[in-house]
Amino acid sequence: MIAFLSLDSSLQGLHSVSVSIGFTRAFRMVWQHTENALLETVIVSVVHLFISSTDVWWNRSVDTGIRLLLVGIMRDRLIQFISKLQFAVTVLLASWTEKKRRKSTTTLCILNIVFSPFVLVFIIFSTLLSSPLLPLFTLPLFLVGFPRPVQIWPGAVGTAACVCADTVYYDQMVPGLTTALQAAMAAGSLGLLLPGSHYLGRFQDRLIWIMILECGYTYCCINIKGLELQETSCHTAEAQSVDEVFQSAFEQEYSRVCSINEHFGNVLTPYSVLPVKLYSDARNVLSGIIDSHDNLKEFKGDLIKVLVWILLQYCSRRPHVQEVVHKTENKGQASLIILPALNTSPQTQTPEDSDSLNSEILDDWSDDNVFGDEPTIRKGKEEKDQLKVVPGVNFPIPGSVESQGIGEHSGGTVPENSLYKSVILGYPVVDKGKQKDVAYIPLVEFSCSHSHLLRLPEEWTSSCLPNSKMREMSSLFPEEWYQFVLKQLECFHSEENTSSVLEEIAKDRVLKDFYVHAVMTCYFSLFGVDNMVPSPGHILRVYSGVLPWSLALDWLTEKPELFQLALKAFRYTLKLMIDKASLGPIEDFKELTNCLEEYETDWYIGLVSDEKWKEAILQEKPYLFSLGYDPNMGVYTGRVLTLQELLIQVGKLNAEAVKGQWANLSWELLYATNDDEERYSIQAHPLLLRNLTVQAADPPLGYPIYSSKPLHIHLY
Repeated sequence: MIAFLSLDSSLQGLHSVSVSIGFTRAFRMVWQHTENALLETVIVSVVHLFISSTDVWWNRSVDTGIRLLLVGIMRDRLIQFISKLQFAVTVLLASWTEKKRRKSTTTLCILNIVFSPFVLVFIIFSTLLSSPLLPLFTLPLFLVGFPRPVQIWPGAVGTAACVCADTVYYDQMVPGLTTALQAAMAAGSLGLLLPGSHYLGRFQDRLIWIMILECGYTYCCINIKGLELQETSCHTAEAQSVDEVFQSAFEQEYSRVCSINEHFGNVLTPYSVLPVKLYSDARNVLSGIIDSHDNLKEFKGDLIKVLVWILLQYCSRRPHVQEVVHKTENKGQASLIILPALNTSPQTQTPEDSDSLNSEILDDWSDDNVFGDEPTIRKGKEEKDQLKVVPGVNFPIPGSVESQGIGEHSGGTVPENSLYKSVILGYPVVDKGKQKDVAYIPLVEFSCSHSHLLRLPEEWTSSCLPNSKMREMSSLFPEEWYQFVLKQLECFHSEENTSSVLEEIAKDRVLKDFYVHAVMTCYFSLFGVDNMVPSPGHILRVYSGVLPWSLALDWLTEKPELFQLALKAFRYTLKLMIDKASLGPIEDFKELTNCLEEYETDWYIGLVSDEKWKEAILQEKPYLFSLGYDPNMGVYTGRVLTLQELLIQVGKLNAEAVKGQWANLSWELLYATNDDEERYSIQAHPLLLRNLTVQAADPPLGYPIYSSKPLHIHLY
């Protein structure tokens, strides 16, 4: 084509304005729209072969550049005329086939047939002006719309959208869809690419609106919009029509060679299917699983195991643990920590807990030493070797005033350390400069020098439950599972002594007691006062982060990080219960560990309304799970999102139908000021796709929930 233009005789002489305009446009068309330029060149060449006489105006007064310009204008207007004529016929069919409006539109249909020449004149006039054909209120009453650019609303593309919780699904989909569109456009699967063309994609409950903003030889600029996922009646009706059109084109097998198009007149024409990596959405009813007594009974035991696993994994992966591993591997010094049972923080008690707590206090204090200075603390044989009380420290009876200062202790001098001071409330004011009365808390020693690498944060070791309650729940602690998980940890850089070090840590009973205390307190917080089998409603409330009241509720909620870990353990346990009911029981500890590791790496288990749910989608987590409740059906539901490569069906829309309905939308809202949400022009129709077209308009006239920035696609 470049050679054809370069060898033209018009370029040999002095260039006139017409020659400059014609050939500039011709060379530009070769680079910008090669297909159209090729068609125009062929038409000019064929006409020149049939009309070779030099006396004809076409050959005498018009050079090749102007001929190509005239052919291009005729080609463009012919395409517009055919599209507008199809749109007018579709509006007539839509008005006639809609039973609810047939009586009111019959007269208009008859008038259009009688005065069809005048209707044809309106269509031709609209084509010459390249303005939209405006169907008044989307009725068969046609006017010539105001000539407007391709973009309906001024402003930057992609800056306005009605953002909601479902926007993130389109946001995740767009990069993969852009790549698939690039391959399809380069292969010609989407037909002739023209500015102002509109495509509609469909996958499950998602509808993707694609608009071509600009197109050139090696590039294409598009805007992708996402329509709402809410299942309204109009939206569902038109989405079903779109599914039927795509199904008849891509899925249905015809036994006959020639068949009648069942969707004649529809503004949507199927074109291709695109492979895109996105989330498939599956919703399941959990009846028979979440309300099973046996499953809920196993749930309680599994929760303790999951809590142990999560806390050990958390402590082994803390940043400061990795920093001090090398420094402590060769040291044999024991670590001193505060004994959690001696915490003096105030707490609220029920009458039952007060009685049990009082009994514990009476047991801890002997009758022979009621008014003495030191309480009698009974410890087991193993704890005697690990408990070291700072010598010479006397602990006062609660409510009494300690009269002996630190300097008066006969057992020796105790260094003052604010970390181990007990806060004494309700005592007389001590003048500044006088010796303060301080009580020190006993310290415990780890039997293994590496145990502090897995030590829980100090604020998690405080006590909030009576000792009797803690002893009762400690029997539920799975010690074998604790030993197994601990030996599977990978928190040491050197692999030579890892197994032996973990063996030593596993034998440390002080460390185990701390984990027993933290795990069972979280367990008590999640189930509340009643230690019964939880109900499905209780499972849903705790899964949503609403914990029942208990003595440990404030203790847990005041520690946000521990609260999130306990909530994650609860959600993991629920997913484990569903998997066991669906896939079969867990055979051994190794399989349970693999299952929990899969939840940690490949799953996000939480609520759809959480911000982390959106972050997980944008990070493309392979799987997402959420628990919900359907009040209409009265059932508990599970929602699973799976990231995989699936096919999006794409079809091309009649561009003139879109422009005409958008022109009517602008006229009706801005000039006629019809703000009725149930107006006729927005009602669903399977041929015109009125509701979807109105949604896809730029805000404030339309309301897409997602609109991308201009996306540049390189075709070659």
